[in-house]
Amino acid sequence: MPDFKTELADYLECYPQTEYIDTLLPDINGFVRGKRLPVTAFKKLEKGCYLPCSVFSLDITGVTIEEAGLGMTIGEPDRLCMPVSGTLAPSAADPDKIAQVLLTMKDEDGSGFPYEPRNVLTHIVQRFKGLGYTPVVALELEFYLIDPQRSSEGKLQPPVGFVTGTRETMSQVYSVDGLVDFAGFLDDVNQLAKAQGVPADSAVAEAAPGQFEINLKHGDDSVAACDHAIMLKRLIRELAGRYNYEATFMAKPYEEHSGNGLHIHVSLQDDSGGNVFANADGDDSKILHHAIAGSIEMMPETVGLLCPNVNSYRRLMPNMYVPLHASWGHNNRTVSLRIPASGKDDRRIEHRLAGADANPYLTLAAVLSGMLHGIENELTPPEEALPWLDNELPLLPHRPAEALSRLAEGQLLSGYISQQYIDLYTLCKREELQRFERHVTALETEWMLKTA
Repeated sequence: MPDFKTELADYLECYPQTEYIDTLLPDINGFVRGKRLPVTAFKKLEKGCYLPCSVFSLDITGVTIEEAGLGMTIGEPDRLCMPVSGTLAPSAADPDKIAQVLLTMKDEDGSGFPYEPRNVLTHIVQRFKGLGYTPVVALELEFYLIDPQRSSEGKLQPPVGFVTGTRETMSQVYSVDGLVDFAGFLDDVNQLAKAQGVPADSAVAEAAPGQFEINLKHGDDSVAACDHAIMLKRLIRELAGRYNYEATFMAKPYEEHSGNGLHIHVSLQDDSGGNVFANADGDDSKILHHAIAGSIEMMPETVGLLCPNVNSYRRLMPNMYVPLHASWGHNNRTVSLRIPASGKDDRRIEHRLAGADANPYLTLAAVLSGMLHGIENELTPPEEALPWLDNELPLLPHRPAEALSRLAEGQLLSGYISQQYIDLYTLCKREELQRFERHVTALETEWMLKTA
């Protein structure tokens, strides 16, 4: 990769009308924070810019959780943030005049700031490389397009088709014809993703009205894969507005429809580029089974990371294509760890638990930690779960408080993601949950006002 000075010069040659650059630093929730800098400040950016380290102790509403110890208690200090090489690209807000670049935060000694999710993932990937393995990953993101106008009851409603002018009321999963109404939007997403270097692949109509899935192509840079997911979510939201839609990655925006998932495909390469999840005959390897076993053993501790918000748990319902148990199987979409129909070169694990609202860096860090745990300890997985027997397995945590307790008190994940980070994360999320639970909802008022 060229240094940022060269990258910036090349970029301005391609986009000479650029007036601003948005610096983007994904926080604990995967929401980007940063600054918009004028063109006069571009050259200074090669030496970095400063943001407060408290951005990594913000709740989902942007409120600093002071008890986490990164805010006023230590003087609200700044830390140096450096541009991430290869992420300078046109912004969806105005590709000709506004650029964007991802940032990564440094600690006072120049090392990666330990509370930045991107650096948490980097640490896990380095541990794999120490064993001679490189994770190859692909992320699949589901989202809904929604009408900005609410229904007469004040509820969310599906979008009005840009071509037909009719509202979506049903969907045909994998329907190609169903994409026609949204072809312009999806084409714009594809074109801007290319301009941003985001390797977006196919768009699929999902099982609910206005729901889509966009896949990111597999690659051997796990951190870059999550960078791409952050950029893809941002450009989808921005472009949706041009078509008078809202785009949401909420885990469960509708009670009656399937939720939005973040499915992660992982295989492992050795130093010669071979896929170690398959043996010479093309069957499952022992390493694959070790990875499955470790993932299943650690999974209850990771739910709080993969399902980070109150709404995440609305998605955990039977018969909604969401796994409720730590289980695995071949070509089976009812399990948490699916081994898709595949050959020797593309044998992989599809981890199906996370919601699209999850922070991709923390999600992938948790997923890889489970696999690494199994490989390092040569664990043996349980029997495959059959679709009609899966419900006999113990339930994963399916309430926020339970999931956060399992995360905070677990003994396995902290061997891979530091206990200090887990403590900060659970503190922030518990405070967020307490604020939510103090809120009196319209539904409880409707139920209880005259009956209690």
